[in-house]
Amino acid sequence: MSVGVYGIYALTNAWFVARGVGTDAMAAVNLAAPVLLILGAVSTTVGAGGASLVSRRLGAGDTAGAARAAGNAFAVFWTAAATVTVAGLLALEPLLTVLGAQDATRGATRDYTVVLLCGALVSTGFSSLVRAEGRLRYATMLWLIPVLVQITLDPLLIFGLDMGVRGAALGTVGGQAVSAAMSLWFFFAQRERSYRITTGDLRPHGPTLRALIGIGAPSFLAGFGATLLAVLVNNVLAATAAGATALAAYAVCARVQTFVTMPQLGISQGLQPVVGYNAGRGLTDRVDRARTLALRATIAYGALAASAVTLLAGPLVAVFTDDIAVTPIAENALRIIALGTVAAGVTPLTSAYFQSLGRATPSYLLSAGSLVLIKAPLVLAASGTTVTGTWISIAVGEGASALAALALVRHTRQRSRASLPPCPPRP
Repeated sequence: MSVGVYGIYALTNAWFVARGVGTDAMAAVNLAAPVLLILGAVSTTVGAGGASLVSRRLGAGDTAGAARAAGNAFAVFWTAAATVTVAGLLALEPLLTVLGAQDATRGATRDYTVVLLCGALVSTGFSSLVRAEGRLRYATMLWLIPVLVQITLDPLLIFGLDMGVRGAALGTVGGQAVSAAMSLWFFFAQRERSYRITTGDLRPHGPTLRALIGIGAPSFLAGFGATLLAVLVNNVLAATAAGATALAAYAVCARVQTFVTMPQLGISQGLQPVVGYNAGRGLTDRVDRARTLALRATIAYGALAASAVTLLAGPLVAVFTDDIAVTPIAENALRIIALGTVAAGVTPLTSAYFQSLGRATPSYLLSAGSLVLIKAPLVLAASGTTVTGTWISIAVGEGASALAALALVRHTRQRSRASLPPCPPRP
């Protein structure tokens, strides 16, 4: 439910920008999206690693270890976010060039990016750590309330104060700041919980940091890979004859896809505490059952979502733009990219499953391998064809990555069974 709420925000934010500022501004916002993706990759890294440690230590009755894991997760994120802010502002112009910003979109992309960089420190509410101790209602509120704040601020800043894309960025950071404040109260002041973070828990603890980063690193690779893929697709599209028109069409598709795939992300996030807690108690049958049900759910949902988006591509695009040049390209792109939604949830779910078990290596293979060996080569191979070739490469990349993830699950299950000792003979 919480990630679904965020998906609604992604759509409304795009609508306010498209209708309040213009199609070029929406393309600029999409060019700046990798900045949000990289911050999301950092927060997901410490969130996934910390959540795995917290749920397993709570399952084992070690509340002090859970507090230390959560405290170290906060310390790592704040350090990384401050580094991103300083480095991004110092190297802003080269960063804009790497993002693919050209003359028509560079000014708006700069305005949006600067605000995001300045708000990096409050860009997460650590909802994964809240879910790790089973507080699902508060975890949902960490998403719901900030999104309501953002949806309120966007029209006020964009239409009321005529602040353009800078207003959209301020709305985003404003909502994130509310989420961060709620998180600080929950972890550092709320007393009716199984543990509370103290200043001592923020002190770096070597074994905890190694476990946290080791388990969470696959999430960073997945997020960093998504960032690189977005930059790659933007640069490939910018180099085509369609140029800014293709970028604007992709911006529409990216927002719709963000909304549509949010429930799949929610299934992955819901699976993590279930697997982590039951693995901590040694209940392997429940772990296997949870994984199987989650895979079925994400594929079934993906099939329904892909069908709906394919059938409703025209009306969906019309919500964001009526530009006669952008509309036909966006509709074609949306119908093709939507096919990948069927399989889009499998790879992140499988990676989250391995992370919850504390098995970083398979998760590394999925996070890095799906980008380096599958998705990026497909986009590069399509760059010499047409814009439609780029859309096809994105959809095919999702399907191929899902097949690789399922093969890895099957392989690890067979190895686990082979390593079991033989049953003793009956007397």
